[in-house]
Amino acid sequence: MRRAVAVFTVAYCWAVSATVYAQPSWLSGYILTAPLFSGATKLAPSAASNFSRFRLSVEPSAGPLTLEVAYEHALSFRQFDVTPGFGLGGVQGGAEWWELQGTITSSGQEHIVWHHRFDRLNLGISASDAVDIRIGRQTVSWGTTNFLSPADPFVPFIPTDPFRVYRAGVDAFRVRVSPGPLSEIDVVLRPTDTDVGEEVTALGRGLTTVKNWELSGWGGSLYGDVAGAFGAAGGIGPWAIRAEAVVREIDQTVVGRGAIGVDRAFFLADGRAVTVAWEYQRDGLGATSPDEYLSILQSREFRRGEHQVFGRDEMMFSGALQLSPLWTASTLVLWNLNDESVLIAPNVAYSAGDNTAVAAGLYFGVGDTEITEAHPLPSEYGLAGVTGFMSVSWFY
Repeated sequence: MRRAVAVFTVAYCWAVSATVYAQPSWLSGYILTAPLFSGATKLAPSAASNFSRFRLSVEPSAGPLTLEVAYEHALSFRQFDVTPGFGLGGVQGGAEWWELQGTITSSGQEHIVWHHRFDRLNLGISASDAVDIRIGRQTVSWGTTNFLSPADPFVPFIPTDPFRVYRAGVDAFRVRVSPGPLSEIDVVLRPTDTDVGEEVTALGRGLTTVKNWELSGWGGSLYGDVAGAFGAAGGIGPWAIRAEAVVREIDQTVVGRGAIGVDRAFFLADGRAVTVAWEYQRDGLGATSPDEYLSILQSREFRRGEHQVFGRDEMMFSGALQLSPLWTASTLVLWNLNDESVLIAPNVAYSAGDNTAVAAGLYFGVGDTEITEAHPLPSEYGLAGVTGFMSVSWFY
């Protein structure tokens, strides 16, 4: 174990020094380290941990061919074998078809967990300026709203993730055609391998712009279920409006999921920037009460990673205030309207340089914490406890 950690440390320092002093123009990367502190809850004792992430990316090209590669290591030191959650303790992924990731070590008294992963590994060919064909692990994003994205059929960000830098790649064959400068046709064939088993998703999406509105729609087979979705994003006065909805047939039952949101950026009289956002999600797959949480945790949809949140009705509020040219304070609030629990996440960020960011934040939940045989999870956010983090991110 100690030898493995020593090897990683040496490799890490060598990579950092190499990129600082001899970084080629085609190479980019990202280093993150984040100490975490979690208070005691009814499910886990108080604990300290640390999460570090190291990423290298290259994208060489030759004529119409392009190769995209992003390779990551994620190293966690945990006082106890407990994952903090909130997007703080790992690299998002799942449902991978190709074995392009693995665990180097995940045992021992020191609770050291070390993963590695090719987050991007795809080959593309541009038959013309209007056609792009790509196969391999790549990023695909079809969501319209910013935080709650029920109509994104791939891997949307965790709403509470404070490190929303790189969207997780998915294994797929993809063809994109641009009939015009403001329109696109996108076809994706994605095999997956999860706890549910091996499945195939085949979807086609169209996107166009009408005046100041971006309109999109997709349809096809989502994990073998017939599904279709619609999205719209535009502006009314100073407010940006975003909405998306998906209809899907699951076990001969039609289920709807949708979200709508508004956001705005403006400046105070002294020139400081302010951004505010609100989103509401109505999820036919969500729970109307804690009685249904256990069935959700056992569902095929949850095991595939399709649930961002658990409630049938959820709201998100966020706001950010520029305290100075280098300091920003922000807050995220998630509110389950069905069990009335709330998760609050204030944080502060400091720009330490052109490529360096420092941040610190808290997560704490408010809600029912009384665990019973009937309600092993009495509320979605009540048992969240208090978790704090500090982070340093460096891009090169």
